[in-house]
Amino acid sequence: MNFVDNIFKNWFGGFLSRRRATQLFGRGALLDTVGGRGAAEAVPEHVSRDMLKAATDDIPGSLVRLASHEDGLSAPEAAERLIRFGPNEVEHEKPLPWWLHLWHCYKNPFNLLLTVLAGVSFLTNDLKATIVIGTMVVLSTLIRFIQEGKSNRAAERLKAMVTNTATVIRRDLGTEATEVAEKYFDLHLNARRPPSRAEVPIRELVPGDHVALSAGDMIPADCRLTTAKDLFVAQAAMTGESLPVEKFADEKSSFATVLEARNLVFMGTNVVSGSATALVVATGNQTYFGTLATRVTATSRAPTAFQAGVNSVSWLLIRFAFVMVPIVLLVNGFTKGDWTEAFLFALAVAVGLTPEMLPMIVTSTLAKGAVVLSRKKVIVKRLDAIQNFGAMDVLCTDKTGTLTQDKIALERQTDVFGNPSDEVLKFAFLNSHYQTGLKNLLDRAVLEHVELQTELKLAQDYRKVDEIPFDFERRRMSVIVSERDDHHELICKGAVEEMLAVCTRVRIASAEGQQDVALDAHMLERVHTVTRELNEDGLRVVAVAMKETVASHLTYSVADESELILVGYIAFLDPPKESAAPALRALANNGVNVKVLTGDNELVTARVCGQVGLAVGTILLGPQIERMSDAALAHAVEDHQVFAKLTPLHKERLVRALRANGHVVGFMGDGINDAPALRAADIGISVDSAVDIAKEAADIILLEKSLMVLEEGVIEGRRTFSNMLKYIRMTASSNFGNVFSVLIASAFLPFLPMLPLQLLVQNLLYDISQIAIPFDNVDEELVKKPLKWNPGDIGRFMVFFGPVSSIFDITTFALMWFVFHANTPGQETLFQSGWFIEGLLTQTLIVHMIRTPKLPFIESRAAMPLLVMTVAVMAAGVLLPMGPLADYFKLQALPFGYFPWLIATLVGYAVLTTLMKRFYIRRFGWQ
Repeated sequence: MNFVDNIFKNWFGGFLSRRRATQLFGRGALLDTVGGRGAAEAVPEHVSRDMLKAATDDIPGSLVRLASHEDGLSAPEAAERLIRFGPNEVEHEKPLPWWLHLWHCYKNPFNLLLTVLAGVSFLTNDLKATIVIGTMVVLSTLIRFIQEGKSNRAAERLKAMVTNTATVIRRDLGTEATEVAEKYFDLHLNARRPPSRAEVPIRELVPGDHVALSAGDMIPADCRLTTAKDLFVAQAAMTGESLPVEKFADEKSSFATVLEARNLVFMGTNVVSGSATALVVATGNQTYFGTLATRVTATSRAPTAFQAGVNSVSWLLIRFAFVMVPIVLLVNGFTKGDWTEAFLFALAVAVGLTPEMLPMIVTSTLAKGAVVLSRKKVIVKRLDAIQNFGAMDVLCTDKTGTLTQDKIALERQTDVFGNPSDEVLKFAFLNSHYQTGLKNLLDRAVLEHVELQTELKLAQDYRKVDEIPFDFERRRMSVIVSERDDHHELICKGAVEEMLAVCTRVRIASAEGQQDVALDAHMLERVHTVTRELNEDGLRVVAVAMKETVASHLTYSVADESELILVGYIAFLDPPKESAAPALRALANNGVNVKVLTGDNELVTARVCGQVGLAVGTILLGPQIERMSDAALAHAVEDHQVFAKLTPLHKERLVRALRANGHVVGFMGDGINDAPALRAADIGISVDSAVDIAKEAADIILLEKSLMVLEEGVIEGRRTFSNMLKYIRMTASSNFGNVFSVLIASAFLPFLPMLPLQLLVQNLLYDISQIAIPFDNVDEELVKKPLKWNPGDIGRFMVFFGPVSSIFDITTFALMWFVFHANTPGQETLFQSGWFIEGLLTQTLIVHMIRTPKLPFIESRAAMPLLVMTVAVMAAGVLLPMGPLADYFKLQALPFGYFPWLIATLVGYAVLTTLMKRFYIRRFGWQ
């Protein structure tokens, strides 16, 4: 969780529940930049211009420009504006209608090609082929449609579904007071109708409305303050400033961007303390929040690495089929003279060449991965994202809440020279314990040292005398306690500069004990040096001072905060998660390079990265990125690991630069500012408590914001990819070998080497044997590094291993021709039966031979489902010619003398394939 949530939980949990806050705007950031520098570029120019006018106008000018009234709008005016401007809602990505989703699940090169082949089979009255091909297309499409639909519905259930309201000031009274008002107006016809306050759904706010704000409220729109009393707004979600920012109604100080304007408040931030009224300037998509959301939802996704890889492999195989099928047609047509039979055979070869199970294998493999990940608290919105998990070699992530615990912790307590000091912690604890005002995050971090309550004997030795409350002008607060009733101690803590203004001495340790020495210019310089070094360590520093007073002094005021003794400092940090360092090591060991992209300042970022073991090097800042060309940035993203002070556009540009360099990029974020980068990445990762637009832009949603979960997802993605790659390699090499064998047989045989029906059945049985591939085991060595699609490697694999099977096909041709004398058209059924069994069994055996770089069955065993399926299909292939269905498929029983030859052929095939595999691995490696 981030600082916004911490403020809700720790400061104002009673005013606004964390659930309501996150359901309205989520936990993410809007513009994750320090001070908002450069953020205006992330939104349309007119939005910045309108807010700039609101910031520079005086209050009457703003009322005139927005056609509002100092007492608010009337109900009819608000209703008319609601029609004109629309509801106060940000843009959301609309879910696809079911029919369009079904079309997206269907359209891929193989499904389209298979549909054409099924149509041709139907037109040629080959209904069996039509049914076989059509079944594959329907199954692959429906599996994908059902699984993605379930995942998207689960993601939708994560979205906030509550109604939120804002306190609006209108010139109409509530129903119960109307009669009294009318009576009042009857008596005083010239009286102005008084304004009233009402709770109105946030979606009904319109420009010109007046809203009342109090501690714990979310800012419901972009507004210009009209009144403000001690108003502090937490806008870490907007600017990266973790501490609240004071806002004023009439301030017109200079500012670099509208985000720095102290008289403006923005949708998505929240009130920490104080109260205010504000004039609504922009609602819905015209707010900073809304314009970024619109930009994200309007941007179409670029093809991911997975989609590009599958398409490239698909077209590789399709181009191969377009070359080979006409050759098969011409060879058989000219040599056999029966062009109709040759056409049907070529059509069967086209189906055999097409890995028609690829869509189904890919979908079922991804679906199985989605089920596994769901058990690990990961919701997969797009199935393709699982493979991208496995291919990801760069992970970009924010710092807060991912690397850190997203809570303030007391890191150090030091004296004025930076040496550890228990006395400073004691004074800080007394101050935080006895104050009755707002206990902020820093106070709570101090009070976690509960052991001091016993050590100091608070109940026995201390009594509170008075308190000087905190105010944001002094930026400090004091408590006065009586120690054993013999004297009083005024203990003050606050911002360093404001504390130094009221200190005249400093407390130092010496050989004689503690001494209080004058705070002269030399000592002041030493103090600044120590505090600067603490800041450079990424720590937030609070100074602690005290002085003793007489016990007779009973009442205290701000004037008593003078001539204090500076005791030392307490320094705070958002500590890293315990799991961050081991998770980063695990990701690095698995070949994933983690880069930190944050809007926070570079000092804090460097400190946190160092603590979790991430090499920092030189930090590249957002303003530097703005001045870089695309070519310069392409080099910079490779040379730097940490990027700070980033705007949303910076993050998106960094992701695109990494992808352009050939990386498969994951981005993890949970805020509206992260949404452009989430959409630009190959795999967008968000969390269940993120803003809606971030969840919509993401491909994967984590129910637990942890890098350890990501590491598990990476491994599962690589298992998924490896199993898909097995099928493509097996099918491509086997089909290439079959076509090569068909061409040789067609050129020399007086009959077809196999009938079209037999070829389709053989192909169907072979495909069935691979249905269990999604459930196969994967060697651990294969998931140690990112896996990427490489069509060139698949083509080389196909050409390398395909002819190996052709060698044994040709030996089988020779066996059937010379040994069993199947060398005349009258004996073609015997020839075809012999090749049918040998071809199917070698195809099935190749599943195990090239599923692993290791020695199959000995060093690496397939999963039981795949073993069972292999045995079943091989048995079916042998029984089909030997059983009662042989005549139906125009096959015949083979003599028993054939089977010793078959066993020898299979053994020889296994040995030669193993030798070729070892040579291939030495030469090209094994991905």
